[in-house]
Amino acid sequence: MTWQLIGGNALSVLAIMAGVWLASVRLRDASIVDPWWSILFLAVTARTVLATGIDARKAVLVALVAAWALRLFAHLALRSRGKPEDPRYAAFRARFGAARYWWVSFFQVFVLQGALALVISAPLQYAASRPVGEPFHGLDALGLVLFVAGFACETSADVQLQRFRNDPSMRGKVLDTGLFAWSRHPNYFGDAVLWWGFGCFAASSLVGAATLLGPALMTYLLVRVSGVTMLDAYLTKTRPGYAEYIARTPAFIPRRPTSSDRTGSR
Repeated sequence: MTWQLIGGNALSVLAIMAGVWLASVRLRDASIVDPWWSILFLAVTARTVLATGIDARKAVLVALVAAWALRLFAHLALRSRGKPEDPRYAAFRARFGAARYWWVSFFQVFVLQGALALVISAPLQYAASRPVGEPFHGLDALGLVLFVAGFACETSADVQLQRFRNDPSMRGKVLDTGLFAWSRHPNYFGDAVLWWGFGCFAASSLVGAATLLGPALMTYLLVRVSGVTMLDAYLTKTRPGYAEYIARTPAFIPRRPTSSDRTGSR
């Protein structure tokens, strides 16, 4: 992994974010950045492999990143289609003023998310830059198991949540069945697990182990910043019965529900 390669990846991320930012200015919708978040990781991984050579181990890594990134992109893009700007970004637009948010958003949303993606993708960049012909090892197998488990959890939770949202009879109610009986945010938990799986592909050396900062940062963001904490606060204010759901259901790490937990609030 060279500074030249890292710099090239940074420029690629900046170019993608600049393009999405220009589209957001035209549409007056900064929330279009959300689906493109996952594409940044696929871009830097693929670019690193193209620059350093591909082998079976790297092909598996790129395939896993592509499966995660493209599924998440499609899910978020379809979910937001035809809807107004996400309330988070609309609130920022109102705070800074519509007349200047077009350029403020470039740094506050697009550059910031691009910088975070570069840090979080450290294990992907490192693993993708390894010498061609490096054999598979035990941590790769662990990484694959974690990825499959996390990907299945995240995907299943997203499907369950979308079905719930699409059911008119569930309006204003709390989803507390399926995976959501085990955790309030199983999709975030699954995302964190698969990222630790990505980290395993890089952790076979001391330098690679240092890149585990990426999965650690992703987990922190999911739990404390843009995920669990923010969504719980919003739903507690807007969804009757959500406070009771919080009292009986783990926030992040799943726990098997007991008979006393099954109150049928849905």
